[in-house]
Amino acid sequence: MNFTKLSNVAVEERVKTALEKAKESQEKLNAVVSFVDVEEQLKNLETLDKSAPMYGMPIVLKDNVSTKGIRTTASSRILDNYVPVYDAHIVEKLKKAGAIVIAKASMDELGMGGTNKNAYTGKVNNPWDTNRISGGSSGGSAVLVAAGIVPFAIGTDTGDSVRKPAAYNGIIGMKPTYGRISRYGIIPYASSLDHVGYFTTSIQDAALALEVLAGRDDRDMTSSFKEVPTYSQHVNSDIKGKKIAVLENVQEGIKHPEMKANFDNLVKRLQERGAIVDVVRMDDKLMHALLPVYYIIANAEATANHSNLDGIRFGMREDGESVEDVMINSRTKGLGSYVRKRFVIGSYSLFEENQEEIFHKAQKIRRLIVEELKNTLADYDVIMASAAPTVAPLSEASHDVSVSDEEIVADNYMVLGNFSGYPSMSVPTGFVDGMPIGINITAKPFEEQTLFNIGKAIEEETGMEGYDVEVAR
Repeated sequence: MNFTKLSNVAVEERVKTALEKAKESQEKLNAVVSFVDVEEQLKNLETLDKSAPMYGMPIVLKDNVSTKGIRTTASSRILDNYVPVYDAHIVEKLKKAGAIVIAKASMDELGMGGTNKNAYTGKVNNPWDTNRISGGSSGGSAVLVAAGIVPFAIGTDTGDSVRKPAAYNGIIGMKPTYGRISRYGIIPYASSLDHVGYFTTSIQDAALALEVLAGRDDRDMTSSFKEVPTYSQHVNSDIKGKKIAVLENVQEGIKHPEMKANFDNLVKRLQERGAIVDVVRMDDKLMHALLPVYYIIANAEATANHSNLDGIRFGMREDGESVEDVMINSRTKGLGSYVRKRFVIGSYSLFEENQEEIFHKAQKIRRLIVEELKNTLADYDVIMASAAPTVAPLSEASHDVSVSDEEIVADNYMVLGNFSGYPSMSVPTGFVDGMPIGINITAKPFEEQTLFNIGKAIEEETGMEGYDVEVAR
């Protein structure tokens, strides 16, 4: 499903059809936390120019995006009663562009997880095979795009939480440069790693969406002053002379022969288009350090960010004999066991006696990793590798992270884009065993146009533009 401009009558029909389809899919996919009343939004369209880039388009927001007057839970019981009094910056921008929010999508609780099995409302199912995971933490958003219900959805990406679900669901998942999109009004996970990202089914739509979302916001001091290009007008699939580095550390972890053949065939076709493709290798010790460094930094920052979820300052309150009891009871009943475990890890890393040995050491290794990535990318336009070592796992067999020696790098390497803040995008490339697979490309800071252009060439070679479950049927 692609972005299209419709008449007022067709807009209302399209929005209400999308809302109805989302409701009908709920039993099968369980991708929605809250449905949103669209009547007032449709009425507000009358004040907008019909040339607005997303005029009348039904969209979905991940449920950690603040929406004025609409419950925003981050898929956690502790925030079940939270109704923001303001819109996130991106919500303001999307409304000005004419988008109509039809639902708030499920996610791993507080963004912590990679399966979307950790949501308070239950696991989200993959539309290609409901016995398989959606991926996370932005699984609900990914599923609703992949199912053909909406053409666009917002996610957030702290480790690979947009890009991995995109690969598992056969759609495009875009994580721009750190600071390219304001995070004002986004319930955080880890502030130095969090990015706003999004899902589409075509490169052209992905380019246009970034024009809508990007730009400076004084309420987010990490947002960039850098001018926002007209990405969609400069999408060009001529990749002759473009230099692509294939990341050997990742590809050696891909064992499925059809996945390997799909990747090798894509490389061959890009070379036939004139691209220069080399195999490169990053430092093995640093690549194996990605997951532990991520766990330490992300969980420490999350522990600090969510210290206010205590039933007194914020969140659902459970009774107790004292203030301390209220806090303990509220957090014990309000937070899932997986999140509580991550807070224990984060708290341990932040103990004064542990900070130098654990947290600060992780920060130092992060800097070495980013320097290694910078040096690897220096002579290339993008780094490319398979977005996941397997198709979406079966729900009962899936785990939030792979720690096997064979897959640890291939399953967790996309955190490179979060450590560095570099732009990174997953693009579908075909199917294996009836399930979609994809590749990931990462470019230098603020080189999103490069991603779109190379992504367009890949899209043309794979024929996956506008592809979703509905189209496949």
